[in-house]
Amino acid sequence: MRSFLLFFVFFHSFLFAQEKQSLRQKDSVTYYLSLAKDNIENDNTKDALQYSEKAIQKAIVSKNVAAQANAYSAFGAIYFKLRKYEDAIALFRKSIPLYKTLKQDSEAAFCYYNLGLCYIETNDYERAESHFDKAKSLYEYTKSPKAIMLLNLQKGIIYQEKEEYELASSFFNAVIAIPNNKEEYKATAFYQLGVIELKLNKTNSALYYLKRALSYNSKNENRELSAEIYKSLSIAYEKKSAPSNSLFYLKKNNELKNCQYTQKKEKLEDRDYAKFKESKELKAILKMEIENQHQEKINKFTKLISILAIALISILSLLSLSLYKNNIIRTKSNLLLKEVNIELKVAKENAEKSSKARTDFLSTVSHELRTPLNAINGITHLLLEENPKKSQLKYLESLQFSGNYLLTFINDILEINRIESNTVKVEHINFNLKILLQNIQCSLKEIANDNNNKYILDIDQAIPNDLIGDPTKLSQVFMNLINNALKFTKNGEVKIIAKLHSLKKENVSIYFEIIDTGIGIPEDKLETIFESFSQGSIEINRKYGGTGLGLSIVKKIIDILGGKIKLESKVGQGSSFSFDLKFKIGKKAAAEVAKNFDESVFENKKILLVEDNKINQMITQKMLENKKTICEIVENGEDAIEKARNNHYDLILMDVHLPGINGTDATKVIRTFNNKTPIIALTAISLNENREMLLSFGMNDVITKPFEPKIFYEIIAQNLS
Repeated sequence: MRSFLLFFVFFHSFLFAQEKQSLRQKDSVTYYLSLAKDNIENDNTKDALQYSEKAIQKAIVSKNVAAQANAYSAFGAIYFKLRKYEDAIALFRKSIPLYKTLKQDSEAAFCYYNLGLCYIETNDYERAESHFDKAKSLYEYTKSPKAIMLLNLQKGIIYQEKEEYELASSFFNAVIAIPNNKEEYKATAFYQLGVIELKLNKTNSALYYLKRALSYNSKNENRELSAEIYKSLSIAYEKKSAPSNSLFYLKKNNELKNCQYTQKKEKLEDRDYAKFKESKELKAILKMEIENQHQEKINKFTKLISILAIALISILSLLSLSLYKNNIIRTKSNLLLKEVNIELKVAKENAEKSSKARTDFLSTVSHELRTPLNAINGITHLLLEENPKKSQLKYLESLQFSGNYLLTFINDILEINRIESNTVKVEHINFNLKILLQNIQCSLKEIANDNNNKYILDIDQAIPNDLIGDPTKLSQVFMNLINNALKFTKNGEVKIIAKLHSLKKENVSIYFEIIDTGIGIPEDKLETIFESFSQGSIEINRKYGGTGLGLSIVKKIIDILGGKIKLESKVGQGSSFSFDLKFKIGKKAAAEVAKNFDESVFENKKILLVEDNKINQMITQKMLENKKTICEIVENGEDAIEKARNNHYDLILMDVHLPGINGTDATKVIRTFNNKTPIIALTAISLNENREMLLSFGMNDVITKPFEPKIFYEIIAQNLS
């Protein structure tokens, strides 16, 4: 019904765009495109295909982005004429990313416009309207009023198909109202108004519009438009109970439809198209494209290797700057409080603002650094998996160590800010304290062996096996304290004591102590050791490393859990950290299941990756493909919803922060029609995010960026199983 209008508007736009190009050389891309255009005008499809093919070959060889974009767009025009709309869409979609790298002009608008026409033909009106809007904004930028008018005509057709007749009529009437508008545009607008009136059963007004359309079209002899007008007039007279008039226009319609010339031409086009799709030349073009893309990937990969070290240095510099600014803010605040003690209220408000600014600044920095850090850790992991040369292995292992160290630093900063912003909530869940301490002992056994330390775990057997509390925060406390004890002790002993202090009905109080025989802490540092970024001395920091945040985190967590930490230490003899915590007695806890997985669970699984960052796309896709999975990528929430609606996936990896619809909203929409496919959140969790919040949107699990490969694979394997 609409094909006649689409062909007319398309070829008018096509000729208008191509006339702007000048012919400079006979072997140029422009020259072959002009020959293809001439053959389209003369209905010589076979030669048009061949010349378009040569234009693309020339454009690829020359690596001229503008020429490639124009060549694909022209090629798409030929497929559109042959009514091969899916092939045409594929070619136009190749042009658009190329146009985006260039200065936006009418050529790019023309490509968006043609893509919109293709979507109309495939009845995808939402996408058609979206692409027409993009074309309109570009035409307005390039000041092309005639093209904008054509877009309004197309939008009217879309609203007519969506049965929004009032809105559609407003577009068509606007076209008719232009005084010196072209006859063919008015003919089309009158015809569409007639069709709307027919659908609304307004026969008289439909006849009026259709006859006006026939009158305007008689000057242009658009055969397809005439055929559609005759058909609609026949229907209108049939509704009006005028069979003779209805039969008259029906015969007129059949005369145009059954034209032998048209039938012969269509058969010839289909035959030429089939031969062309099987031709060696087309396969050569596709091979050439793949080789170019592969070479580009190799070049990009080489550049990434060379900038990794620079990126790491830049990140460390940024963190140093953040710490420097933090110290400046703290110093100024302290001086201000001393100097203006009388204005205590004002000084207090300024200090609170300063603290909030510091928290927001460090939170933003630590959160934003996760994306490049994910790239560094991910690419390093991929390079290590590809059996690097021995000369490269040392550098890659150093890079991996630095990335992990930086990740620990960032996590500590984020944890401090989360605690200070009062966003931390204490859990009350059932857990086995003895198993928790034994697991921590196993995880730190290597550190103990490296420093030749005895690691002793002394647990009072009177302590109930099952307690109710927050095992996650308790693990943070013990991991920090025991790790410090093992790090600052060599050829010595580290002892962890858990002793029952009191037991009353369902409440229990437990005394904990971590004792080491390490280097100890100077007496003048005992009062400040729990402050952020504080260590025993500069020499200790240089020798043993560390962020100086661990003990600050420990003290704040123990305060939140309702305890108070005590410290005793002597230089050269060791240190002792102790505290009491209260728990309720719980029920028998389920045994922990080892997080092992079978590699075969990944094979041939289809996974949709929703990620807008190109580097993260590359890393995550490569890691999945290394496990023999099939990975598809989309860059926004809208496309993710469309893919999930029309395809089957075994799992979806959903980035939380996306352009347009974010990951949580996209998940909510997907859950309205699909409750089975597991959806895992990919996020650099900030102060305002937590695992429970993300799961509430319908997600099954959360992977925090930058992720460790082992944890990444374990979580995906669990959900695939």
